Amino acid sequence: MTLDLPDREFAGYIFDCDGTLVDSMPLHYRAWTASFEHHGAPWNWSEDEFYASAGVPDRVTVGKLNEEYGANIDPDDVHAYKLEWYSSSLHELSPVAAVESIARELHAQGKKISVASGSDLSIVQPSLEVTGLIEMFDIIITPADVERGKPAPDMFLLAAERMGVAPEHCLVFEDGQAGIDAANAAGMASVFVPSRDL
Repeated sequence: MTLDLPDREFAGYIFDCDGTLVDSMPLHYRAWTASFEHHGAPWNWSEDEFYASAGVPDRVTVGKLNEEYGANIDPDDVHAYKLEWYSSSLHELSPVAAVESIARELHAQGKKISVASGSDLSIVQPSLEVTGLIEMFDIIITPADVERGKPAPDMFLLAAERMGVAPEHCLVFEDGQAGIDAANAAGMASVFVPSRDL
């Protein structure tokens, strides 16, 4: 994988977790599918729909599907089962090599780096731990830290604030359109990380 990096220095770097730092998207899709089946969801959620929703918080996704299909599946129950299923399969995860290499280089140079993920900390933290990435990141932002998740800019703005860097001096690494939209809304440059072979 070759990433198209801007030809300038930045003061802060923000990484999404799933599909960007950690090659976890196929596992997440399997966890979603298992949870939907367990809860008798009346929809067949395709892989394309899953990737299109990358970066959107779980409960928001379930809410939208409920609305679309006239269903009343409990978003918290779906999330809890998905988390349990995903957590039992963490050993399958590996880092996204191209992004890991960049993060390690920035960390070694003493650059300010952080994680801003649409997943809960209960997913992000063990994912980073099992892939050996956790020690690089003192700042981890999740939906619990902000009022609005991606595509709103809140998560990236909070990450910039905690790094002590102005938004316009931050570079975001993202695999989801919601994350790219959030970076744009925050006034930040971004790098798209393809999380699947299209």
